[in-house]
Amino acid sequence: MDVQTKMDLATALPVEEVLMPDELKALFETKAHPGHYLGLEISGLLHVGSLLANGLVINNLLKAGVKCQVYLADWHSYINRKMEGDWEKIQLASKYYEEAFKFFCPGVKIVHGSQLYKSNDEFWKKVLEFSNHVTLARATRCLTIMGRSEKETLHVSQFFYPSMQGVDIHELGADVAHAGMDQRKIHVLAREIYPKMGWVPPVAIHHHLLPSLTEPPKTEDVEERVIQQKMSKSRPDSAVFIHDSEGEIQSKFKKAFCPEKVVDSNPVLDWAKYLVFPAIGSLRVERPQKFGGDVWYESFAHLEADFSQGKLHPADLKNAMALHVNRLVAPVREHFEKKRDLLKVYQDAKITR
Repeated sequence: MDVQTKMDLATALPVEEVLMPDELKALFETKAHPGHYLGLEISGLLHVGSLLANGLVINNLLKAGVKCQVYLADWHSYINRKMEGDWEKIQLASKYYEEAFKFFCPGVKIVHGSQLYKSNDEFWKKVLEFSNHVTLARATRCLTIMGRSEKETLHVSQFFYPSMQGVDIHELGADVAHAGMDQRKIHVLAREIYPKMGWVPPVAIHHHLLPSLTEPPKTEDVEERVIQQKMSKSRPDSAVFIHDSEGEIQSKFKKAFCPEKVVDSNPVLDWAKYLVFPAIGSLRVERPQKFGGDVWYESFAHLEADFSQGKLHPADLKNAMALHVNRLVAPVREHFEKKRDLLKVYQDAKITR
């Protein structure tokens, strides 16, 4: 495969940013199989953002010859008090995450944080060395990578989080650090600190974050808005989970925020652009002949133009999106029907979506 084809795969939607494209190209020119890292906390049930959006990028990178690794950050989850801060529950839930990514991204390697740390006596020394280059103020600004606001009450352990994540990338041998746009700060920090430690900084690939299906927040604070716009297990209608039934998906899209002719900050259009078109390549809208009949969109630009001009009604778009998102979710949902034991930790802990 030629370098340009690899670049096209690595930068395809839902990728939103690459730091830096010339470095990525040079990496493909000099290394047949670059190393990759995607780090995830272990928390609630997976949704289309955490599995499908991440997975679309990983699958493209695998096609480009990249050695992809999903890093299940159990220690980070513990620090961030996920799964009620219960270490045993985090370990049980990590098996569910592992199964999901192995199914959706065949060929990906799964690494558990506790395994990496256990076999690496030098890890904590490197964390402290990394921390010596980071001010407390900078660490505080980076804590949004945890989904935490700077205004929240924070614990001392949480200030080690950015340094731990920065060292994780190096210890996994990752040439490419990949995550959603919410992780941009830690990747920029790593790119700044690595040369000071004699390490080669990673190329950073950031994909678009699928927003909540509910109405966008009114706040003017950019970071607060990003946190509030994320899909959340505490707001079931904000997200589509990989275990949602077809009926649940239809219900969520029926209630989704999608004002007529409004393109900006429209989550349904956003999902079409960054999930359905990258995954399926087209979108078919089924509607009665009296409303124009069925229409097949081969590009998002065409869909967006028709919607903005009122040629496509929100109800028809939402019905079509529900069908297509269910098409993406169905294989994963059916896979876990045979592996219900992996979900027991959520039921026992009464941790819902």
